[in-house]
Amino acid sequence: MTDMFVSLGTWNWLIFGFILMALEVLAPGVFLFWLGLAALLVGLISFAVVVSWQIQLLMFAVFAAAAVPVWRRLARPKSATGASPFLNKRADALLGREFTLEKPIVDGSGTMRIGDTVWRVSGPDTPAGTRVKVVQVDGANLTVAAA
Repeated sequence: MTDMFVSLGTWNWLIFGFILMALEVLAPGVFLFWLGLAALLVGLISFAVVVSWQIQLLMFAVFAAAAVPVWRRLARPKSATGASPFLNKRADALLGREFTLEKPIVDGSGTMRIGDTVWRVSGPDTPAGTRVKVVQVDGANLTVAAA
């Protein structure tokens, strides 16, 4: 068994690395890619520096273990605190904003146009042309109060 490890050379590490990367193509999961990269690094280092098979195996283990945090950092999804925090939450973006009623609120309900959308609003009876503030959002219904 030790004869096999002693015979491990630079080319064997490079071939092993390419085989692992080819297996990654057949069974994607990003796990074999990093092991293949670790094997390639050991092969490239072995070209520059002559090291024993024990050191080669140790380098492979260290590179493979170091690849895990690198992979986790690269695979981490980007946070949703980017440019559009109200994406798919249009009504939440209206909370606290003021608008002018185009139509009056009668018997506690009415409609209000905001941009190109007509929203159902509820609140105290208010004549058209009054500035109102959105104080609560319930799905597609806005609750307004005089501003």
